[in-house]
Amino acid sequence: MTLTGNLATTAMGILPHKDVATAQKLALTLDIPFWPQLPRVDFYEDMYVQASEDFPGIVLDTEEQRISFRMEKFYAELPDFIMAWEEGKTLTLSEDYSVAYHNFLKHDLEDFQAIRGQIIGPVSFGLKIADETKTPIIYHDEVRQLLYDMMARKIQTQYHELKSKNDNAFVWVDEPGLEMIFMAITGYSSEQAVKDYRKFLSELPGPKGVHLCGNPDWSFLLNLGLDILSIDVLQWGNVFTSYRDELTKFIKDGGIISWGITPTLTEEVAENNVEKLCTHLERLWDNATAKTDLTLEEIISRSWLAPARCCLINSDGTQSVDRSFDMLKEISAKLKTKYVK
Repeated sequence: MTLTGNLATTAMGILPHKDVATAQKLALTLDIPFWPQLPRVDFYEDMYVQASEDFPGIVLDTEEQRISFRMEKFYAELPDFIMAWEEGKTLTLSEDYSVAYHNFLKHDLEDFQAIRGQIIGPVSFGLKIADETKTPIIYHDEVRQLLYDMMARKIQTQYHELKSKNDNAFVWVDEPGLEMIFMAITGYSSEQAVKDYRKFLSELPGPKGVHLCGNPDWSFLLNLGLDILSIDVLQWGNVFTSYRDELTKFIKDGGIISWGITPTLTEEVAENNVEKLCTHLERLWDNATAKTDLTLEEIISRSWLAPARCCLINSDGTQSVDRSFDMLKEISAKLKTKYVK
């Protein structure tokens, strides 16, 4: 698969919609559509719950809508899990855990330039899910190793299922937790995290992508060997584009940047418009090319556009997110007219 940029539109996976068909219809309006994660439809549509399917030791409390982990349960379930794994058990995302995913697979997706799936990454999952002592499971060596291996297997399965619908399929990893691994976290050093993550990426099929909305160590991410990096440049663009040498190498090596530019919070949507956001994005591109041999043409050829982040807290339901998608498509059309020949 050869990735092309040219300001194609895509988006983060989580949407605030309460109806699968409406959310999917919105996702299919983009150049690179995706299957939506819809926690307001059902607890099982939450990205952490979806990733927990089949993992030994997981406890789901559907009434309280909580995920927890029990070490005793982990060790009790581990032998049967390993036996099933060795016998070739597929780790597909079942319809019980995502109606939206299976709805997506029912569509004719062949004519899109690409299609995308996603899964919460092992760092984020491992930092959020805790055992009975409130210790994140990523601190347990034996649990962490299985977590990385299982997430890689889940991505492999999802990739092949999506590829049956479109040759240019890929699965990116949602990793808000990557912002935290370079802080002083007891029990899981940044050195071990880097080693684990590189091994994890080496096991992934297809283009390797990471999405996050925070402000991590950009040098680490740009030198990680990714094919796709999806970020919130509305908030963090000035910081990100100051890493000029790393960004230049990433793009010249064929990497794709998905520039998260349109706001999704109601207040930010009201404060912005297409002209203002186009100007902001062009200033970021100017900053990225300053004092480098990276050209604007090279950036355009390796760029996608997306909303800046997901949002589930707006009081207007889906209106602000819907408007964000509308602005995204308007910005893409405007800038394509200006830059894509």
